[in-house]
Amino acid sequence: MSEAVHLLLVDDDERIRTLLQKFLMRHGFLVTMARDAAHARRLLAGLDFDLLILDVMMPGEDGVSLCRSLRAERALPILLLTAKAETGDRIEGLEAGADDYLGKPFEPKELLLRINAILRRAPVVAPVVQRPKVLHLGPIRYDTERGEMWAGETPVRLTATESQLMRIFSARPGEALTRTHLVEELGRDGGQAQERAVDVQITRLRRKIESNPRQPRYLQTVRGSGYMLAPD
Repeated sequence: MSEAVHLLLVDDDERIRTLLQKFLMRHGFLVTMARDAAHARRLLAGLDFDLLILDVMMPGEDGVSLCRSLRAERALPILLLTAKAETGDRIEGLEAGADDYLGKPFEPKELLLRINAILRRAPVVAPVVQRPKVLHLGPIRYDTERGEMWAGETPVRLTATESQLMRIFSARPGEALTRTHLVEELGRDGGQAQERAVDVQITRLRRKIESNPRQPRYLQTVRGSGYMLAPD
């Protein structure tokens, strides 16, 4: 890497922290460690990070709570590490604002793949056509070049995954995109679990652009096909 990506690793297990730090540094990352949520908050107050790797089960404030709190104030990408195998627990993490999750135990190489998938920012390759610079979704404006969303004069914060989804949809407005296609564009492994994760991300994105998320006008579900962005 030309410039080291700075990761914040939060886990109360010192052995795991040290092992993962050494592994990730060998792959070119700059890694700062925190032992709990309170320690992480102090570091976040003074340093900028490119991605947060956050253990769910910690003494004091748990990872899901910290994730939800951080998501309300910043768009820092978050990868949750969870020992919980239940789908409901993982969905809770995604709904709290996480971009992805990885169940323990895991292979370090898989962690590396997940990190790189989240950090991937390659623009979506689309046919060369004249597309509007700004898409209007009712009172919401989306700048397709800057990847910025606004409600009037107020910026709408998007998570890393939400931002990727908006770039994917805005490249092909009015076209239904399958969940399988979206999973591939997001750089994730296939499978029903990841497609379900996309559903959760779509639900969260709708809350930011729809006046009635339960009856979406702009980010529509196309029966048998997937999802479609339908700007004004």
